[in-house]
Amino acid sequence: MSNKNIILSPILKWVGGKRQLLNDIRPLIPKKITQYVEPFVGGGAVLFDLQPKNAIINDLNEELINVYLSVRDYPCELIDLLEHYHSLNSEDYYYSIRELDRSKDYHLMSSIEKAARIIYLNKTCYNGLFRVNQAGQFNAPYGRYKNPNIINKPVILAMNRYFNDNEIKILHGDYKKVLTNLKKGSFVYFDPPYMPLSTSSSFTGYTENGFSEKDQIELKKKCDRLNEEGVKFLLSNSDHTLIKEIYKDYEIITVKARRTINRDGNKRGEINELLIRNYK
Repeated sequence: MSNKNIILSPILKWVGGKRQLLNDIRPLIPKKITQYVEPFVGGGAVLFDLQPKNAIINDLNEELINVYLSVRDYPCELIDLLEHYHSLNSEDYYYSIRELDRSKDYHLMSSIEKAARIIYLNKTCYNGLFRVNQAGQFNAPYGRYKNPNIINKPVILAMNRYFNDNEIKILHGDYKKVLTNLKKGSFVYFDPPYMPLSTSSSFTGYTENGFSEKDQIELKKKCDRLNEEGVKFLLSNSDHTLIKEIYKDYEIITVKARRTINRDGNKRGEINELLIRNYK
């Protein structure tokens, strides 16, 4: 995993993004990995930091995975569209683009047009996050940034090269499908939607169906199965009593994370998060 491209980094700001925890996560990752597997890839901070040559990435969010597929397959067309968005960016224009997924013709948009739309909204919306309502429609307000980095051409081209020069399988769907028939020496990094620390902090706005306590327990059983199969895993989650209880047979490392996405500015600040692994 040498010859890292220092330009390669997340193209989207994502709720629960791991950029700020990379210094904690990096030393915990096994030195020898035959295949890197990330079932909840999100913004991909760990993936793009590690830059494994053989990887399977997956997410339930179809819009997100479409962005990665468009970067891989149509980078120049995507950059052209983003330049167009950049030239027209304004509050009124933002809301006209945001409204597109409420139109009955939304399905007629090409995959590249949808990808450019999501990148544009992500770069210009308030707090820079992907948020949808119960109907699956993007609903974050305009951010009023002076000079948002909408095009980000160097990162798109770096990501395109990374996806095409390596064995990177990009999947969309249930995380459980990604865990079958893993190669010997595979390593799985789980970054699921966190167990909320309070009812008010339950931010499940980036998939329409959330991730329940039952889902957390089911995920732990999948981790047990991987452990039985001799597959190494690292998992991040909130410092919640349920998480500490169900993973008590594994190594639990407490780290400090900075919560930057909160509607109440006073609630932002350092909180504990957990990194859990089944190997030394």
